Parts: sequence; C-alpha cells; structure tokens
Amino acid sequence: MATGQIFSRTTQALFYNYKQLPIQRMLDFDFLCGRETPSVAGIINPGAEGFQKLFFGQEEIAIPVHSTIEAACAAHPTADVFINFASYRSAAASSMTALKQPTIKVAAIIAEGVPESDTKQLIAYARANNKVLIGPATVGGIQAGAFKIGDTAGTIDNIIQCKLYRPGSVGFVSKSGGMSNEMYNTIARVTDGIYEGIAIGGDVFPGSTLSDHVLRFNNIPQIKMIVVLGELGGRDEYSLVEALKQGKVTKPVVAWVSGTCARLFKSEVQFGHAGAKSGEEMESAQAKNEALRDAGAVVPTSYEAFETSIKETFEKLKEAGNVAPVKEFQPPQIPEDLNAAIKSGKVRAPTHIISTISDDRGEEPCYGGVPMSSIVEQGYGVGDVISLLWFKHSLPRYCTKFIEICIMLCADHGPCVSGAHNTIVTARAGKDLVSSLVSGLLTIGPRFGGAIDDAARYFKDAYDRGLSPYEFVESMKKKGIRVPGIGHRIKRGDNRDKRVELLQLFARTNFPSVKYMEYAVQVETYTLSKANNLVLNVDGAIGSLFLDLLAGSGMFTKPEIDEIVGIGYLNGLFVLARSIGLIGHTFDQKRLKQPLYRHPWEDVLYTK
Repeated sequence: MATGQIFSRTTQALFYNYKQLPIQRMLDFDFLCGRETPSVAGIINPGAEGFQKLFFGQEEIAIPVHSTIEAACAAHPTADVFINFASYRSAAASSMTALKQPTIKVAAIIAEGVPESDTKQLIAYARANNKVLIGPATVGGIQAGAFKIGDTAGTIDNIIQCKLYRPGSVGFVSKSGGMSNEMYNTIARVTDGIYEGIAIGGDVFPGSTLSDHVLRFNNIPQIKMIVVLGELGGRDEYSLVEALKQGKVTKPVVAWVSGTCARLFKSEVQFGHAGAKSGEEMESAQAKNEALRDAGAVVPTSYEAFETSIKETFEKLKEAGNVAPVKEFQPPQIPEDLNAAIKSGKVRAPTHIISTISDDRGEEPCYGGVPMSSIVEQGYGVGDVISLLWFKHSLPRYCTKFIEICIMLCADHGPCVSGAHNTIVTARAGKDLVSSLVSGLLTIGPRFGGAIDDAARYFKDAYDRGLSPYEFVESMKKKGIRVPGIGHRIKRGDNRDKRVELLQLFARTNFPSVKYMEYAVQVETYTLSKANNLVLNVDGAIGSLFLDLLAGSGMFTKPEIDEIVGIGYLNGLFVLARSIGLIGHTFDQKRLKQPLYRHPWEDVLYTK
C-alpha cells in the first residue's frame, strides 16, 4: 500500500469498459481544474480498437481505444491508474490483469457484487506488490484540483459548490460513495475544502481500508486534518483505533460511524452495503464511535453534530496558524452539451435530416404514422407497408394487392438477363451478398428494367394531350426516341408476355378505371402493325397501370402524380422486386459452389 499521495495534476488513467458519461465527467473536471492534459489516456474495450470522440473543454479530442489491457499499458506507460467499469462477472479477472502490469499503481473497481474470494486474491496481490486497490463497490476517489475517478463527486455543479476544483486542507475517507458527495459539501461549508477524498466501497472486504488511507493522509503535508465516515458492520474502524493509540496518526481526526439506529430494530438489520449489517456488539456503530473517541479522535454525539465538530477542529488549526489561506479563483465555464442546452431551451439548433415517412422516437416505430403493432395486428402485407413508406397513404386493398403482384411478377426473369448475369458472375468471383446484389442492380436502367417511369411519363403526356396512338408514335419517331414500354427481344404479337396479361386481367377486374392502360393497348395495336415484336412489355404494363392506380384511388392530385413518376417511384418497384431474384441467384451460386466464371472464347468475335 502506498504511504503518501497517489494522485496529482499529471495523473492519467486507463478506463476499462467504455462508458461515455463517467469519462466525460472526468474530462470536464480536468478542464475545470486547468489541467493541461486530459486525465484519461486510453480506453480499453475488449475486442474493439480505434478512437472515441469526447470533449476537453471546447475542444473535441480523440481518445485511443485498445482491445486489451496489455496493449493499453504498453501504449500509455505513464498512465498508472486503472479505472474498472466492468460488471461484477469480469471485474476481478480484468483487475488482476491490470495489477500485474508494472505501469499500474492504483486500481479502482466500481462494480458491486464481486465474489469475495476473488476480492481477497486481489487484495493479497495488491498488498504484496505495493499497489493501491480502491473498491469493489466504490464510486472512486478525488484529489481536488488534480484528478478524479469516474463519477466521483457527481455533477459539475456539485463539484463547483464543493470547491473541488482547487485543493483544500482536509483528507476525507468513507465507505459510502453517496455519502462522500454529501460530506464534500459539508466539509466545503465549514473548512477550506477537500484535498483528497476516497470512498473505499461498501463490500465486506474492501481493497483498502479506512486506516490505510488515513495513514496516507498523515504523510501528505498539504492535508492538515482528516475526516472519517465509517458505518456499522465489520471491524475496519478498529484498525484506525489502533493506529491512533499507537501514535501513527498525528493530525486531528474527526470521525463518525453511521448506523446507530440499528439498535432500534429487534433483529439483525442489513443496510445498503454488503458490509453494513448489525452483528455482534463490537460491530455496532455505538461501540466503534466510543472506541474512536477513546483513541483520541473527535467523535460527535450524532451525525447532525458532525459538521460542527469538523468546523471547530478546522477553526482551531486556523487559530494555531497551521492552515494557510486558500487562494480562491473563478473556475472556467464548462461548455454545455448541445443536447442538454436544447432540452433546457437555452439554444435552438437546425436539424440536418427531414423525415416524413417513419418515426422511431416512441415506444415502437411507426410507418407513415401507423404503429408497428397495428401493422402486424391488422394483417398488413408488403404492399401496405410500401404504400405507407413510399406513397404516405394507406392505399385501398386492390392497390396494395397490385403492388404485391408487380413484385412477384418482376422478382426474377431467369439467369440470362443482364442483372442476373452480373450477379452470378460476381457471386462466382467469391464476393459477398451485398456486392453481388449491387452488381446486378447497377445494370438497371433505360435498357433493362428502368423503363417503367419513362413509359408512364410518355403515356401520360400523350393521353393527357389527347394524342392518337399514331400521333404519339410518329412524334417519338421524329425525335429519335423509342417508345418506352413497347418492344421485347423474345415476345411477339402471337406470343404475348404472360405477366402483362395477368396484370391487365387484375386491373380490368379491380380498378375503377383503366384509361391509361387502354391507351397503351391502342399504342401497342399501332406498333404491332409495324413489327411483330413491338408488343406492350411488362414495363409498359406496370407504368400505364400505375397511372390508373394513382388516378383511380382518388388520393393523389395531378401534380403529386407527376412528381411520383418524375422522382422514380415506379422504377423503385422494379428495383425492389428484382432484388429478390438477384439475392436468390447469389445464394444459388454459392450453394452450388460454382467456380470463377470465365466467358468462353468461342462466344467472342475477335476482330481488328
């Protein structure tokens, strides 16, 4: 166990198991105290490496993240404090690993419930190797104006109120972290404040004892008096009694052991800490207070009188000239986090993204204002979800059914089309699913599957302007533009695309109007008179029928329909549908363990 000061203004720590708030509080304390360097040198997150962004005052800094304790210690040899925020399950093992590193001098274990047998091993190793163990079940410790562990002393407002941004003359040690915060405030009211404060933790076997730290405080010149807050249960306070009797502590000690109310209960009582339970008489608060008083400590008659005893002891030191006046200063303002400032109404900040289709801020996500539970309970299908997320309306069932039919009919068109071919070649090259899928999707365009929007756009314009099929086709010909949605490499007038027939049958049966589709059929009749392969293809069928869907549903204005077509909604439907088939081709090739594809020579025309 160290015999003197364990922290300073240059102390740096390694933080195990990343927790944003405790680390940021440490860095805010550093800035408040005027430290030149952050007190957190590195973060250890098992299995992760990189950096974490945090704030040091106004400046945003990147703190290195290491995957192992050994790597962190090697990278930061001057960091001698290990702050362990691991759970009780792994806290002992990680703490032992840290204590075995030559660079680590102090380890603080925050977790409660660490097995007592593990704690005893840690204590034995720390004492044998002259290292300081704080905890388990501790909030940590603080050296005012220099360094603090994790959440010690609470919020910045509390730290300022307790004057912990600069050193005082009082050394304080307690079992309780929560009561430490209370006592920092009490001590600041009646003295010049804390120099160092430690919460040893409330477990039955603390890594270091009250007397360990009192003896340390006795060797620190800046500490002029010592305040101790113990509690019933265990016999830790008696080691302090012995130290006082043996004259090892020469500075004034003001002490109180809480838990005097335990005698009011008829049976043994377990208080908040594992070690705080009323047992035999020697472990009672009354017996400990009496023993401390007999040994020479200043012990009040009650906790309420504790503050007065501390004040009187400090005033005597001042009168004797043993305490030099502390130079007060105004600590710097900690910049407020944007989220906190917005929440309190102090600032307003513009948003970076606008979303109107979904909201995940409540108890459950909503699609188009409809809660996820309602979508499931009401038996919504994929078409219904698309209508909410794409069209921002709950479309009639015949509309959503049509969307689903389109998806089913366009999901795949065999392995020979360009999209499937690209996906197959990519999958056989050993690429992952996403790469294979994207390879196929990138072929979608005006020549493959991307003509739905153009077909809808041109059919709508021609119909709305009252052009006859002849006028429409011939005007497109003069412009040098092929009519989108017309023509097929395989299908003919006497061998129609079955998909087109199915879509037309569904629409004629369910749609209130099919005027755009009928116009497309008239255009097909004219183009077939020119060539037998100029049939209405699936792009033209979907494009014209979607115009009928949008117009017939009564939910969209003419400008809204123009916008839907212009943005690319209808091509989006083909992209969504064909993704199903492309994913299937990827899995098919990988399941068949197909080798790298190489195009055969005989299928290439080599020419000059």
